[in-house]
Amino acid sequence: MGKDVIVACDFSSKQAVMDFLDKFEGTGKKPFVKIGMELYYAEGPAIVREIKARGHKIFLDLKLHDIPNTVMKAMSVLSRLDVDMCNLHAAGTSAMMEAAIKGLTREDGTRPILIAVTQLTSTSQEAMTNELLIERPIDEVVLSYARNAKRSGLDGVVCSPLEAGKVHEACGAEFVTVTPGVRFAEGDRGDQVRVTTPARAKELGSDYIVVGRPITAAADPVAAYERCISEFIG
Repeated sequence: MGKDVIVACDFSSKQAVMDFLDKFEGTGKKPFVKIGMELYYAEGPAIVREIKARGHKIFLDLKLHDIPNTVMKAMSVLSRLDVDMCNLHAAGTSAMMEAAIKGLTREDGTRPILIAVTQLTSTSQEAMTNELLIERPIDEVVLSYARNAKRSGLDGVVCSPLEAGKVHEACGAEFVTVTPGVRFAEGDRGDQVRVTTPARAKELGSDYIVVGRPITAAADPVAAYERCISEFIG
């Protein structure tokens, strides 16, 4: 499994995301990009097709979580988009994850990488205990969700970089860890709680890091992207 930096294109319009991607034209670089709820809900599936046509790999980050039949049907629709990765919430249970695999798999047997969100990187132990009423330690919960995802046939999980190594120990080296919550050492944490740097994420065993504002809001996004690549991949 190769490592890569995924750029979170959390923009609210086609114009904004295209203006950002235009900065990479002529550089020979085609970043792996994440399209999340904000952009997808603003522009619909057409934006996925347009960005894919420009030569970018795409992680479609919609975090499905519903009854198994609904998720299966939704994944069947998403499988028609030529994305490289998509996700759902592991909290939806094994039945939902198994249904998602069924819906996502095309007639020829191919499908995008499917990963499960364990706990959001904005979730603290305190919030999980007091609001979600989950009293187990957060890393224990993440590992339990990861094991459920693997048993259900998924390819990996979204987790904090702080948990990536433990996920690999529990689920194997080939089980993919996609880790948001990555900032440069001098950067603002924003609304993330469990965060680390690209270099530290590499040490901890992340396969993919998801980086948004440190790149998209940088004075020189291309240079910031290259810095992430250098620190995470070398």
